[in-house]
Amino acid sequence: MRESVQAEVLMSFLVSEELSFRIPVELHYEVGDPYAVRMTFHLPGDAPVTWTFGRELLLDGINTPSGDGDVHIAPTAPADLSDVHIRLQVGEDHALFRVSAAPLVAFLDRTDRLVPLGQERTLGDFEGSLEAELGRILAEENAG
Repeated sequence: MRESVQAEVLMSFLVSEELSFRIPVELHYEVGDPYAVRMTFHLPGDAPVTWTFGRELLLDGINTPSGDGDVHIAPTAPADLSDVHIRLQVGEDHALFRVSAAPLVAFLDRTDRLVPLGQERTLGDFEGSLEAELGRILAEENAG
C-alpha cells in the first residue's frame, strides 16, 4: 500500500499589491499522520519552510473562507473555482500566497484515494501516536 502522496505546485508569493513572485511549494500527505497536510515553501535565498495544518482545512478553504489562528485559506472568488489565497501568520508577521485551485483539488483527490475523508480514525493506533507526539512536544517545551 502506498504510504504518502506528494505534489509540487507553483504559488505566487504576494509581497505587496505591486510585487509578487512565483515559488515552488511541495505538498505532502502521509498515512501515518492522516489528518495533516504539509506545505514546504521554497523562498529564494532562504531555507525551506514547512507548515503543517489540517487536510480538511485545505479542502474547506478551496470553496469557502476557512481557518482560525495561524492559517487562513479562502477562494479569491467564492462563486468561481479558480484561485485560492493561503495566509500564514506568526505573531504580527504574515505571508500571503495565491495558487490555482486545480492542483490543490488534484492533490486532495489523491489523498482521499489513499485515506478517504472520515476514515482517518481507522488507521492503526492514531490516538496512541497522538498522545506520544504531544508528550514529546511538551517535554521539549519544558526542557527548553
